[in-house]
Amino acid sequence: MNSNQFRKKAVAYITMVLITIVTVGPFLITLFIAAKSPGEGIYGSFLPENPTFENFITAFDKANFGTYFLNTVIVTGLAIPFNLLFCSLAAYPLARMDFRGRSVVLALIISTMMVPFQLYMAPLFQLAGELGLRNTHAGLIVLQVSTAFGIFLMRQAYLRIPKDLEESAYLDGANRFKVWYLVVLPLVKPTLVTLAIFTFMGTWGDYLWPLLNSTDSTMYTLSIGLAQLSQNFDGANLKLISAASILTTIPTLLIFIWLQKYFISGATDGAVKG
Repeated sequence: MNSNQFRKKAVAYITMVLITIVTVGPFLITLFIAAKSPGEGIYGSFLPENPTFENFITAFDKANFGTYFLNTVIVTGLAIPFNLLFCSLAAYPLARMDFRGRSVVLALIISTMMVPFQLYMAPLFQLAGELGLRNTHAGLIVLQVSTAFGIFLMRQAYLRIPKDLEESAYLDGANRFKVWYLVVLPLVKPTLVTLAIFTFMGTWGDYLWPLLNSTDSTMYTLSIGLAQLSQNFDGANLKLISAASILTTIPTLLIFIWLQKYFISGATDGAVKG
């Protein structure tokens, strides 16, 4: 290895270390604060002298984070499959069926991504009340049942699939729904996983809509509970806030680690021989 190659590798490794410190550093600092005992100062030492899980238990018990966690799990667990189902169904005709106005429909769907939520949250709040969706899990997931981003993402995935695979299935007697479910959908599994992760992150960390739609504290999600806990900002509460933040972040990390193996490029490469 010559000196030029050594310098390039050194710069690359130093850059990766710096990026790791910037991204992982805040998480570790929060974890260390959350692990400090009640009698320990926040800024006295970097590492906890007597590590404890008391702050995590207190956050679940006294701060009612158990209820908030359950509500968030229910809402997220319902939002992900519904979003995957409806987005994948809506995107298929936009990618594979020829009908009048298809480009207009696609343009309208994409244009909704440019409209800020603040512009239509008031009529949406009123509509949720008229439909009886306020303070319900169904009302919390209504914005994540189908998204313009999900439809566009699935459409782009469908366009990469060779049409020869579908035509072969039609020749074997399969109808359009079977072709979508048995042939097309398995080939876009990486995109489905990607959409599931985006849906999880968007639903798990959503704050504004749950705050508007939930007037009963028993329907609060983790983001609202964390914001309420932050209002009483003192030394002891900072440890609870840190513990609650860790509890809120860990599921996202676990989901990403679990699903990252499905990020496989070129899922259909070699599926059709020329």
